[in-house]
Amino acid sequence: MAGSTNSIAFLCRGLAKRGHQVYLGIRKESLLWQLVEDSNVVRVPMSFGGKFDLNNWKQIRDVVRQHRIELINAQSSHDRYTSIFANKFFGLGTKIVHTRRQMPLSLGGPVQRFLYNHWTDGIVAVSRQVKEELVKLGFNEANIKVIHNGTPTEKYAHIDMHKTEALRSKFAINENDFVLGCVSRIKNQIQIIKALAHVEQPVKMIFCGIEATEEMKEIIAGYRAAHQVFFEGHVEGDNILPYYKLFDAKILASTMEGLSQSLLEAMALKVPVIATAYAGNLDLIEDRENGLLFEDGDIEKIAELIQRVRSDQSLRNTLIANGKITALQKFNIDRTIANYEEYFQSLVTEN
Repeated sequence: MAGSTNSIAFLCRGLAKRGHQVYLGIRKESLLWQLVEDSNVVRVPMSFGGKFDLNNWKQIRDVVRQHRIELINAQSSHDRYTSIFANKFFGLGTKIVHTRRQMPLSLGGPVQRFLYNHWTDGIVAVSRQVKEELVKLGFNEANIKVIHNGTPTEKYAHIDMHKTEALRSKFAINENDFVLGCVSRIKNQIQIIKALAHVEQPVKMIFCGIEATEEMKEIIAGYRAAHQVFFEGHVEGDNILPYYKLFDAKILASTMEGLSQSLLEAMALKVPVIATAYAGNLDLIEDRENGLLFEDGDIEKIAELIQRVRSDQSLRNTLIANGKITALQKFNIDRTIANYEEYFQSLVTEN
């Protein structure tokens, strides 16, 4: 296994618990190094340069031969390329599976299509929409397996409520405030900021993951309602979970998510979600049942949904109850791990 997202740590730990020998190739300074420290996962220190660096390929060659690795699952673009080239150049004979977590935009044209269609053994798409876009770009449909992202129940058992209370004081939140949260890297947050201009009742808006741009500041300065907008920048690891306890609703305007972990986190923590009717959000959300959907770019609809989730308590109760079931049952990480296990075993036992 190789990559840079926390999901990889949960997948590795889960497969190791099921009795599989799992090796995680990462940098020692990576957060993942600590996340699998107390598990049966074997950590292999790697130091990657460029995709075409022979030393990178040699690292993979040596690890594969030393540990007799049968399958590599690469989950970042750099690792995907490097594993392909090392396997082919040294004739390692290991299976290569790539996981795509984001919606594909441009995939490098004919060369990358060749690598995916001829030099890999499978692609895991984390939603139906990721698979559909890959097929449109010329990737072999029979080579793509949909395995949804999942979220672990235990992740939510020990949230530091002292941090939540400190944040509540920081933002001066009282019981009458309506707090809207967004947890994401820079992905269309400008739509949310524009929509708030159409919301009449004051909102406290907290953005985790970004800093304000000049365009955002200009729009905010023109608000007629007394909205308060906060930009928290990058929030590390599980430090994000106490923020959800502040939110009365969570909104995501992204069209890039393969299947959003931040939406799953909000649903698991009983926060109603509003999201773009696009990409993996469509696998995760059934409109008005476990979340609310809007078409990309529909600013007035975003404003309408913010006001609806604020004022309609019956709707809120429905979204909260069904959202929690969706996150902790239907999209539980145990299902994800079991599906990966079955898929990996099918590839390894192929003749």
